[in-house]
Amino acid sequence: MLFFSLTMFFVAALLLAVSIAIYRGKTNLIHSYHQTRVTDDAAYGKAFGKAFLVVAAAPFLSGLIGLFGGSDERIALVAVATLIIILGIGIGFIVAVQNKYNNGVF
Repeated sequence: MLFFSLTMFFVAALLLAVSIAIYRGKTNLIHSYHQTRVTDDAAYGKAFGKAFLVVAAAPFLSGLIGLFGGSDERIALVAVATLIIILGIGIGFIVAVQNKYNNGVF
């Protein structure tokens, strides 16, 4: 589980860096197609960055659970379930931001 935890921490760090960049206004990191009807770029970037922060928290928390579990199979299942559930919540937040600022996801 140590390799899993280290991998999750690395992924979380990358996602955190992207989340902070988007929050600070680098909305060019988001595909231009998803910004076609956005009128307030600053508010959109802040909202999207916050939502993406939840996505970045998913691998961090999953890796943290993996560290405390050792090689127990139940802990591994809990770590993966945590990853999937929090990713789903984060994607839900991103969809909500897209609906608010872009009038839809597509």
